[in-house]
Amino acid sequence: MKAISQDRPGGPEVLRVIEKERPTAGPAEILVRVQAAGVNPTDWKTRTRGFFYHDETPPFTVGFDVAGVVEEVGPGVTVLAPGDEVFGMPRFPRPAGAYAEYVTGPARHFARRPGGLDAVHAAALPLAGLTAWQALVDTAGVGPGQRVLVHAAAGGVGHLAVQIAKARGAHVIGTASAAKHEFLRGLGADELVDYRTQDFAEVVGDVDVVLDTLGGEVTERSLRTLRAGGTLVSIIPPAGFDSSLMPRRDGVRVTWMLVEPDRAGLTELAALVDDKQLEVVVDSTFALAAAADAHRLGEAGRTTGKIVLEVSG
Repeated sequence: MKAISQDRPGGPEVLRVIEKERPTAGPAEILVRVQAAGVNPTDWKTRTRGFFYHDETPPFTVGFDVAGVVEEVGPGVTVLAPGDEVFGMPRFPRPAGAYAEYVTGPARHFARRPGGLDAVHAAALPLAGLTAWQALVDTAGVGPGQRVLVHAAAGGVGHLAVQIAKARGAHVIGTASAAKHEFLRGLGADELVDYRTQDFAEVVGDVDVVLDTLGGEVTERSLRTLRAGGTLVSIIPPAGFDSSLMPRRDGVRVTWMLVEPDRAGLTELAALVDDKQLEVVVDSTFALAAAADAHRLGEAGRTTGKIVLEVSG
């Protein structure tokens, strides 16, 4: 099979197409013929620093988001069968090798693809969608009437978070450049702040939940927007993954989270798609062999929605 591999850490230029042996499904695993693979910031962080952002010895294949068709099931699998169209985020944060024509992973790290999504859009959903779901629903418990602030609201995680919060009955505030405000209003955002011309901490207040997708000084300023008893959830890990280094404010909860493979969460996201409460936006698609160009575009930080590699038909 064809796969993207790298022999050393580095820039996008280290990504190259290789031929390698097709894997086989082990116990409780499935083999998936990959139709599309999502591209995420964690992919280029892995490319430069190794899996889970620590140096490891290449060669390895990056990528976590997968959409495809089950080719075979390993011993003990009962939830999926050959021919099922699936999507998922297998093994994260361990190597999944999604930039390839075939991948294996635990069967319960996948779910059946929602009927309303083709493979490209399904591949854009798992990591970003689960991040938004686990932050807003599992961690913060967003519910009706709450005020939710989503940073980088037009990005991969952000545009899904806006819709998930809206589906939960929240009043949604997003930060984004003015050029993306109309797009976000179309997704249901109630208020928008142009981060280029406004300090969100000066114009937004009485917030119940902040989804911090940026970290750094944005985290510090976000604390000023929270009401007493509010929650800030960051998806940017502190140095050394040490929670004690997160900024604090009396009377509010501050935490960070790392997304996990989650069949139940994927099923919830699929239901939102089928109910037309969640639209997955794809900014650009690239052929598998053009993975380096996909990384260059992603690292520029100006995309709306997600980038996806088209692997097979």
